[in-house]
Amino acid sequence: MSILQAIILGIIEGITEFLPISSTGHMVVASSVMGIADDPFTKLFTVAIQLGAILSVVALYWKRFLQTWTFYKKLFVAFLPAAVLGLVFSKMIDKILGYPLVVGCSILGGGIVLLFVDNWFTKTENSEDKEVTYPMALKIGFFQTISIIIPGISRSAVTIIGGLAQKLNRKNAVEFSFFLAVPTMFAATGWKLFEYWHKFKKGEGPGLPEHGITLLLIGNAVAFVVALIAVKTFITFLTKHGFRAFGIYRILAGLAIIALVVSNYHITML
Repeated sequence: MSILQAIILGIIEGITEFLPISSTGHMVVASSVMGIADDPFTKLFTVAIQLGAILSVVALYWKRFLQTWTFYKKLFVAFLPAAVLGLVFSKMIDKILGYPLVVGCSILGGGIVLLFVDNWFTKTENSEDKEVTYPMALKIGFFQTISIIIPGISRSAVTIIGGLAQKLNRKNAVEFSFFLAVPTMFAATGWKLFEYWHKFKKGEGPGLPEHGITLLLIGNAVAFVVALIAVKTFITFLTKHGFRAFGIYRILAGLAIIALVVSNYHITML
């Protein structure tokens, strides 16, 4: 992986992590198109740069993260289902990630769903701000597990829909999805780093390649800056226009990935 490729992947991560369009699918296609090797460091890189993206949420909403412990307890409750599922079914999830057709179909199917989301929640889209309760947080957390089981479905999409299903308005649902991304992505990054280090110590995996740390720092820095812009832009756009445009984009992207797979274009899953 070159520095330019690290920058490009950082830009893609920063844009797609919080949008309901699946960062996994975009990283898969971008890596394959650029011819990046499917090796342990690439897999580590694509997960680790999520840290830069989620830190943008902390930077933008730092006042919210200085609130009472209740805020963190609700995030923990919402995070718990995904944490348990990830630990118990990690091997099965890794196996599912090996099928690019699944990602393409998930992006396509998710796009079709997004075409109708605005119609499903018209009564609450402009309602007053509502406090997230513990039961609501837990239910949103179960929605998040869908994105773990089905790669390409988009963590952001299902958690936002989960928030809307709890009668939150668009802004509140989107913001809680952003907040939930912090412990979720931090845990995923920490676990991936631990796995990489543990395999290296046991002699079952490679160490960091030359300039590996530099590439990780660059990728995280770029993802952080781009995500700062993407988060604010997304909230403004979604509040005014809803999900339909993202649904159309996902349908086109999903069809493109499926077409590549059917045409035997080699897409290396991450």
